[in-house]
Amino acid sequence: MVVPSGSGVRTAGPGGTSADAPPTRRRPAPRRGTRWPATVLPGAAVVLVEALLVVAVLVGAGVAVTTATATATDGGPAVVVRTPDGEVVASVPLTGDGFAVGYRNSVYTTLAEERYRVLPDGRFALEQLAAEQVAVLEEYYAVPGAPRPAPPGDRLDHVAEPDPARPAVFERLNIAATDLGERTLYTPGAEPVPIWRLVTGEDATVLLEIER
Repeated sequence: MVVPSGSGVRTAGPGGTSADAPPTRRRPAPRRGTRWPATVLPGAAVVLVEALLVVAVLVGAGVAVTTATATATDGGPAVVVRTPDGEVVASVPLTGDGFAVGYRNSVYTTLAEERYRVLPDGRFALEQLAAEQVAVLEEYYAVPGAPRPAPPGDRLDHVAEPDPARPAVFERLNIAATDLGERTLYTPGAEPVPIWRLVTGEDATVLLEIER
């Protein structure tokens, strides 16, 4: 799915959600106070990823949010996750041109990932799909080519390229951060950010974009 730059369209990713029907949570919110350790990045940039004990009640939405922030010394681009009302849920610096959103597939109940490459204009394109089960790639995503074993050290077991006839390019990605889906942000050089644990209100919709 191609979203023109500057259109402001909220678009669901292949494993995302429609903005028309906000997803709701199913289990009680987890305990607050999770802390991610400091990570040393190339170039001696130190990133501290920390879950701050900040609870914001969003006007008109009733969403409680625990914010995870990451700061870098170079002031470069970051992957930013916000609620529909603009409250920042997470902000993680980009040390390269890629990131991934992992989740638990609701049909197969196993883990999968959508891996994105950041484009020069700030949009990001779906570049690779990964999954624990081959069936997720072949049936759920209907990839045109045969999935292959993931390389050593990969988080998951199988990878495949998305259909080039249906390019998925986004400037803003609509995500359902539910307990069931366990949406998690993976950024090279930083600890995984469990988005699903940071949004604790009834509406679990969040928006992901690149901030430059």
